[in-house]
Amino acid sequence: MKARALSKGFSDLAQVGCLPLMVAEDGTTRVLLVTSRETKRWVIPKGWPMKGRKPFEAAAQEALEEAGIIGQMSKKPVGSYRYFKRREPHFDLCEVQVYRLAVQKQLEVWPEKEQRERRWFVLVEAAGLVEEPGLAALLIGLSGSAESR
Repeated sequence: MKARALSKGFSDLAQVGCLPLMVAEDGTTRVLLVTSRETKRWVIPKGWPMKGRKPFEAAAQEALEEAGIIGQMSKKPVGSYRYFKRREPHFDLCEVQVYRLAVQKQLEVWPEKEQRERRWFVLVEAAGLVEEPGLAALLIGLSGSAESR
């Protein structure tokens, strides 16, 4: 596989992502990560924009389908990151606008339960597990602001 060359006029493919957060009983902020379907690496729920839905609504739908979670979604992104999406026979550069989700409910059964694992992590630990440097930086940045509260 090869990455598509960046050329003049190239624009990233846009995606929306969900950053599922909760404050644990010990007061630490935790993030829910899921495994990707193909490579099983740790990621946040994300996907393509959906016709007829606002970006934060599409991110909430991805969270429901990929992680089985429901909650209060921020209407403005908390940040963004870029990554190369694996496709045959190339990679596409995607920019993910990330929306915070204050998790209120975790379902026992959800559409992609059999395809993914989900697990809660403290922000710094999650930053060390994700492969995308921009996502790791976003998690580290949130970790600093969560600790200062």
